[in-house]
Amino acid sequence: MTSFGVWDYVVFVAMLLVSAGIGVYYRFSGGKQKTTMEYLLADRNMPIWPVSFSLMASFMSAITLLGVSNENYQFGTQFVVINISYGLATPIAAYLFLPVFFKLQACSAYEYLEIRFGKKTRLAASLAYTLQMILYMGIAVYAPALALQAVTGLDQTYSILAIGIVCTFYSTIGGMKAVLLTDVFQSILMFAAIYAVIICAAVQAGGFGPIWEAAEKGGRLELWNFDPDPTTRHTWWSLVIGGMFTYLSLYAVNQTQVQRLQTVKDLKSAQRALWLNWPILSLLSLSTSFSGLCIYYFYSTCDPLKQGRIKVRDQTMPLFVVDAMGNLPGLPGLFVSGIFSASLSSVSAALNSLAAVTLEDYMKPMYAKIKKRPLPDMQSSYPTKIMAFLYGMICLGVAFLAQFMGGVLQASLTIFGVVGGPLFALFSMGMFTKRANQRGVITGLGLGIAISLWIGFGQPRPPPKMLDFSVENCDRFGGYNSTLPMVMALKADRPDSDYFYLYRLSYLWSVVIGYIVTFVIGYGTSLILIWLGYQGKDRIYLDSSKTCINTDLFSPPIAKRMRRALAKHIENGGDIEITKRNGIIKSDFTHL
Repeated sequence: MTSFGVWDYVVFVAMLLVSAGIGVYYRFSGGKQKTTMEYLLADRNMPIWPVSFSLMASFMSAITLLGVSNENYQFGTQFVVINISYGLATPIAAYLFLPVFFKLQACSAYEYLEIRFGKKTRLAASLAYTLQMILYMGIAVYAPALALQAVTGLDQTYSILAIGIVCTFYSTIGGMKAVLLTDVFQSILMFAAIYAVIICAAVQAGGFGPIWEAAEKGGRLELWNFDPDPTTRHTWWSLVIGGMFTYLSLYAVNQTQVQRLQTVKDLKSAQRALWLNWPILSLLSLSTSFSGLCIYYFYSTCDPLKQGRIKVRDQTMPLFVVDAMGNLPGLPGLFVSGIFSASLSSVSAALNSLAAVTLEDYMKPMYAKIKKRPLPDMQSSYPTKIMAFLYGMICLGVAFLAQFMGGVLQASLTIFGVVGGPLFALFSMGMFTKRANQRGVITGLGLGIAISLWIGFGQPRPPPKMLDFSVENCDRFGGYNSTLPMVMALKADRPDSDYFYLYRLSYLWSVVIGYIVTFVIGYGTSLILIWLGYQGKDRIYLDSSKTCINTDLFSPPIAKRMRRALAKHIENGGDIEITKRNGIIKSDFTHL
């Protein structure tokens, strides 16, 4: 196994020092992270550009670099269709969901659920989010550990510890400003790593033509699969529909992204940041997809997994760096820095958001209940930093278990699907329906997550159908080990029809199923409870006669229709008696 050279270590250590240095700078500059407003929301005065890069880097990180390149290497280019779903979903997130959170101006997105439904709904949702992000952080840390092991031979344990410790350090002391600025720096390194792979492959191939020809010959060029069968892994239907639901579960209602979008000065700036995120996100996705074809060109006659040089396919790109770039001082270090940067950006985002949720949804309510007064803002910063540190330690533990979750790309999207889909449905019921109530939506959320987890992780599952790999010319890589492919072939002998049907569904449908199950059960149960008279306290009205609705709780088109109905009620001589509910309520009738 090729080892790092001196220049590789210089590049790699420089990346770690810059990342840590940004955290130290923001710890001792400005307000010195003494208030939760600065620590968690960067004083709401960040420019649009760093927020846009951070939105991309928060989730499309090491998993993208390793998972998407490997996806195109072993399954073909059909996955690139998912970028269309990003464009279709962006206006939905920007104009139907984001305005509601901006009116609320709360650090925790789940505060909305308390105002709309009640405290139990807020607690249930924040617990589900915490589970989701802890699992995701484990994969985000595990992915670069794979890369470093393939490039340097360094044990995964040391890689996981290095990522976890550095990330926890600058996230804990530097707050949101440090996270956003390091995300920009790390995003640049991510792009640099991918384009280093593409350029190196193009130079060796003598241009992009031979790369494209090898991909076509190997059956890697696939784009027009419209198969309606939901068990087909990737089709236009699963990628566009499943991709839209996954994107919305992340960018419309997820605490990590909502928190980032609230670091800018106003709603229009947040919407522009979200629109700008789309081309940045798709550029990285498409570039990484093409890098997978570049790697296939290099290994088209000798697949490294069949040859026995790597343990899992997610190590294919790092191995390419060893074989094709190992003699170029500094480039392997640049690649590993890009992979590490990708992981650092994701984990730092999760740590900061989990700290915010813990403070707002657990610590402040508990403090108010015990002390009979709210927790002062100046006393909130220190315990929030402690929680960020503790979540960093939990992340390390989960990372050691991530190797049992399968391919990093599919595992991450499955985790987001099984939890993100039900949470997305929960917010949808709140913002788009009047009759959904706390007892109904909690029932829907619990059953939705349970069914999604069952479908998403139930075993046994059929192995995905990969394209063919050749080992006809492995002499240049040290020969061919013939025992490994026989074992792989034996595992693949069982026909798909022998497996339970729901376990054969494409993983991209898990988010859609979770959404539909949660929404149907949650809303249906709410209607039944209303019919039976057991719906509990109704929290959407501002007056005792249940005529004036707090329209701030609803998506803009729904709120506009409600205001028109209220205006008509007033014009017809109706009376409204406003009462104070859920704390201080703003009554805005200027748009009637």
